[in-house]
Amino acid sequence: MLISLVIGTTVSTIKDPTLSGRKLLILRQTDVDGKAFGKPYVAVDTLDAGVGDLVLTAHGSSGRMTELTKNKPVDAVIMAVIDHLEVGGKVTFDK
Repeated sequence: MLISLVIGTTVSTIKDPTLSGRKLLILRQTDVDGKAFGKPYVAVDTLDAGVGDLVLTAHGSSGRMTELTKNKPVDAVIMAVIDHLEVGGKVTFDK
């Protein structure tokens, strides 16, 4: 699992039919303080997350284990929206 920040949305009217109706969001991985780094990537949203949300993502075969992504061509899926992060007794994120 990775902690990531939703930084945008993407629209794709032509896509694999098994992804029809699924929202695709653009994310960047973050550290535990919420600072983004690395290249942006796209993940299938299963939870109605939005821009600015801090989320947990699953990748690879784990990304195809949710009820909505099972047996679909998915490499990354948003599987949780983070409300609160605490690291070493210090709160690093609070929604």
